[in-house]
Amino acid sequence: MLEELLPEIVDIAHDAGVAIMAIYASPEIAVTEKPDSSPLTEADMASDRVIGASLARLAFGPVLSEESARTAYEERRNWQRYWLVDPLDGTKEFVKRNGEFTVNIALVENGEPVLGVVYAPVLDVCYFAAQGAGAFVKRGKGEAQAIQVQNPLPGEALRVVASRSHGDARIEGLLQKLGEHQAISMGSSLKLCLVAEGKAHLYPRLGPTMEWDTAAAHAVVKQAGGRVCDRHGVELVYNKADLHNPEFFVLSAKDQAFFRKVLEAV
Repeated sequence: MLEELLPEIVDIAHDAGVAIMAIYASPEIAVTEKPDSSPLTEADMASDRVIGASLARLAFGPVLSEESARTAYEERRNWQRYWLVDPLDGTKEFVKRNGEFTVNIALVENGEPVLGVVYAPVLDVCYFAAQGAGAFVKRGKGEAQAIQVQNPLPGEALRVVASRSHGDARIEGLLQKLGEHQAISMGSSLKLCLVAEGKAHLYPRLGPTMEWDTAAAHAVVKQAGGRVCDRHGVELVYNKADLHNPEFFVLSAKDQAFFRKVLEAV
């Protein structure tokens, strides 16, 4: 069932990307500020409208979106299945016009992301996955390719992906403990997808994020054989009373020695 649903969600993400790109092409991008001081543009809202209307037509579950009215926990705590959406993840990257922003759509069941689509409209790259179907990446008009996380090989420098817009001295301390490494800068949820694709071995996030920032890419990572877990090795869960994520790490679930080394270095 999820595998059959996946192409429809990919199409919705692409439609949202078209709405975003219409505004991205304008000479000036108007930016306002949300109560938490994060930036908001008309592209965020245009994408949200496209996704919200399309998911409503599917009638597959309620929608919780970063840009829509919040549903009280007293109501959503009873949701066994719902859509978790970030209509434009990486608004700072959008404003900078560097292309490293995404549309994120996830289906969450009982606190677990079981389907995820992450689409970068400028790059025309789409990562998508569903429970039991595997994880894939599609670039432009090319064929979709199955993806898998990768462990660092003996003697290989650790490839670590870091935020384009959020630096952290604690990350530097962690990397010093882990030894030789190569840093890869990237914006938005593409950071998680680089690990899912095997282009990076690790993404440590020691700064604040929200559930909609990670859910779609978390589904991709999970189906690619990876983990998105807190400092105790516990997988992130969704639809909490507090929608903030804990600090987390994205890495392969296949090499327990590497997994323990990362967590012990925190």
